[in-house]
Amino acid sequence: MFRHMLRIALLIALSLLAVAQQTATKSDQPSTSVAPKTVEITPATARAEVGQQLKFSAVAKDATGQVLDQKASIWFAAPFDLAAADGANVTFYEPGEVKVGAVIGGKTGYATVTVAPAKVAKIEIAPLPAPLPTGVSTLMRAVAKTAGGEPRSGVEISWSSEAPSIATISPAGLITAVAPGRTTIRAKSGDASGTMAVQVERNKVQRLSVTPATTSARTGDVIHFTARASDKGGTSIKDAYVTWQVGGGGAAIYPDGGFVAEQPGTYLVTANSGAQSGSATISVSPRNVERQLKTVGRIPIKDTQVAEQWIIGNNAYISSIADKVWVYDIADPANPKLLDTLTVDARLINDVSTTPDGKIGVITREGASTRKNGIVFLDTSDPKNIKVLSEYTATVTGGVHSAFINTHYVYLTDDATGSLRVIDFQDPKNPKEVARWQVETPNARTIETPQGAFSGGRYLHDLYVKDGLAYLAYWRDGLVILDVGAGIKGGSPEKPQLVSQYRFNHNELYGTGWLAGTHAVYRYKNYVYCGDEVFPAEFDLHSRERIPVRGMVHVIDVSDIQHPHKVAEYPVPEAGSHNIWVLDDVLYMGYYNGGGRVLDVSGELRGDLYRQGREIARLWTGDSSGFRPNLPFAWGAQPHNGLVYYNDVHTGLWIVKLGPPRDKGSATAPGLQE
Repeated sequence: MFRHMLRIALLIALSLLAVAQQTATKSDQPSTSVAPKTVEITPATARAEVGQQLKFSAVAKDATGQVLDQKASIWFAAPFDLAAADGANVTFYEPGEVKVGAVIGGKTGYATVTVAPAKVAKIEIAPLPAPLPTGVSTLMRAVAKTAGGEPRSGVEISWSSEAPSIATISPAGLITAVAPGRTTIRAKSGDASGTMAVQVERNKVQRLSVTPATTSARTGDVIHFTARASDKGGTSIKDAYVTWQVGGGGAAIYPDGGFVAEQPGTYLVTANSGAQSGSATISVSPRNVERQLKTVGRIPIKDTQVAEQWIIGNNAYISSIADKVWVYDIADPANPKLLDTLTVDARLINDVSTTPDGKIGVITREGASTRKNGIVFLDTSDPKNIKVLSEYTATVTGGVHSAFINTHYVYLTDDATGSLRVIDFQDPKNPKEVARWQVETPNARTIETPQGAFSGGRYLHDLYVKDGLAYLAYWRDGLVILDVGAGIKGGSPEKPQLVSQYRFNHNELYGTGWLAGTHAVYRYKNYVYCGDEVFPAEFDLHSRERIPVRGMVHVIDVSDIQHPHKVAEYPVPEAGSHNIWVLDDVLYMGYYNGGGRVLDVSGELRGDLYRQGREIARLWTGDSSGFRPNLPFAWGAQPHNGLVYYNDVHTGLWIVKLGPPRDKGSATAPGLQE
């Protein structure tokens, strides 16, 4: 039964629930009782809506079909991010297929619930950038959203115009300006609707030209074309409304004239305004950014699964999906030397980091046998002899998955409530909580179990703090940005204030049967990189078998911090994203079963970065003697002192050097490690 519970939750929930089931297996069946042959749950199948709660019942039967007088010791729902069981009462938070389980006498029974998506509550219509000239047709864009703000693309939206004599609109949203005047365009889906006022003006455009008239670029480069419009007398028309198109596949052009190509070739770009048009050409060459990766050194770890790394100075800290943290001397990266090993009461030490001076360290704990998880402060001033300074467990006994040090504060995730906690460790021997913040998710609750508590309906997975802003990877609630000292909303570390939020629809992105949510965040320049983590609904973390994973990186433009919007993505088709680090326009990350990745993120970013040929290099982190032989499971990456450190769950730490840009005349295979 240990494996059943281990397989129903993602990394943070695994430890608590696995221990709970293991305990149940040993204790919930008296030695004199009859072992159940089956466990039956009623109803065995059901349908529900997001936000609904259903009550179930379970009975155990012996080999003859007789009902046994035994009660369920544990109820659970999987995937854990779609539903939560509080005893026999199950609340459904997200759409998809949910398995409801009950354990009686060490035997598990299941029910299946199909959860329908939340209804559309509002329609947001993107405004037109300028008045619409007569004769011009363009596609109106609308986003249907639930009451919680989650976008839904798989719903039908109908369109109408209050004044068709001014502007008509097709069922698909193609608006055509007919005559000068003003009308209201309405988009409707079910009981929800949205409106947008549209101004139509007489089209004065008699000539259009496009600049640059001809240019060149590489795949992935964003080139901005500008349309210059003039009237009959040759007078320039400021802010004339034009539509854009590009001929041929392999490239896209946006409403603002921004062009980007995925494939090399020559493209014709056209601007249109009524009967007038202008064009330009662009020649696109391959990006050719591939470089070599050379393995400099290794820290192979075979029998214990590796979690986080922290590289500082000449030292590498490595945590484990177990109870250990190792410290290595990497002054000679080709020959790392073990300095110290710290063992604590935990089933998972997910995170490890230190202050910038390397003197104080923080590790997170989940699954402690004492049920006192939280974080541990370390004296790391002597890496050969790291010592425990103190523990903070008072408000986070349920477990902490991630922590981020910023000045004398630790921002951390609380497994039990799904909230952000801020701990002041100015006195590291006496840390204290100074703030708490959480998204207000309807029906979210803390689920108590014999072995601890975890959050149902709200899950904070990762965080990153920079320049007074905290970026939170809030799983199904997407990206949340808080003011913790930036001066935008009057926030501070002691009083975080919401700035903005950007939500994804992970059910539409990945479908049914997956644990999926916003997992990692990293701020660089005007972008926030948000990585999804996508696991099967059921998996065994400790099995030696392959675990299929998915998930992409979303690129969110936060130039307007209060109105973030997605501009690009990095989807590796054969793998799943994990942790991210960006330095000097290069993104380094662990892409789980895709190994280590290096990506060119220079310049403006739009579209599919993978298809644009922006990948610089790939590192195969599989090893025949790894925990799962020849199966990479790269967790993350950190550039440091001219080298890149990749940590892999199955194989330990890889120390590599990124070579110079390749010689175009070289025949060496691009982008692979030597």
